[in-house]
Amino acid sequence: MKHDYFVVQNPPSPKQLFLLFHGVGDNPVSMGQIGRYFAEAFPMAQVISVGGPEAIGLGEGRQWFSVQGVTEDNRARRVNAIMPRFIETVRYWQETTGIDYSHTALIGFSQGSIMILEALKAEKNLAGRAVAFSGRFAALPEQPLYDVVVHLIHGEEDPVITADHARQAAQSLRAQGSDFTLDLVPQLGHAIDGRMMDNALDRLHHYIPKRFWDEAVMGARGELVAFR
Repeated sequence: MKHDYFVVQNPPSPKQLFLLFHGVGDNPVSMGQIGRYFAEAFPMAQVISVGGPEAIGLGEGRQWFSVQGVTEDNRARRVNAIMPRFIETVRYWQETTGIDYSHTALIGFSQGSIMILEALKAEKNLAGRAVAFSGRFAALPEQPLYDVVVHLIHGEEDPVITADHARQAAQSLRAQGSDFTLDLVPQLGHAIDGRMMDNALDRLHHYIPKRFWDEAVMGARGELVAFR
């Protein structure tokens, strides 16, 4: 399928797939700089930075949906309108690389995180891990998110998408029995800094999904999928 993207890392036989999604007004090359941290930490991962389908103005900035006039009432409709294309993009790269959902990590910032979180609600078995930097749900989930771990990472002083959205997301995920982590970074606004990256890499390397603990208690066996 035709879409804008930037290849950060392309190993001969990748074991994981990392897809990055930028915020409003950014572009895949710029977001690819964040992707380099993941590439260095996971040398056997295919790392792709994906661009939003809509251009903003005459520059290189892109977006998944317009934020002009966006409200709490219409945000979800705008997200849902573009969601089929977003999911198709994820599936395209999984099919292209031959990597299944359990070894796929979706990483987003701001609007990119919104798209990821909403995609996990819309499509089962889309990814094994999701890292949502400075994001939120357009509408809090009413059903559990299965077979995925959501890592919420947010600046406590974020003036664009306040940290309360991350707290509310965590509360909702907990109530639904979904697997998640929440890291709030003090004295940080709407940005990704080194502390955020440390949190993300630590979670991906060391967090054991809740379902494997549950299977151990019940005596069931499953493949322990680790991003190492």
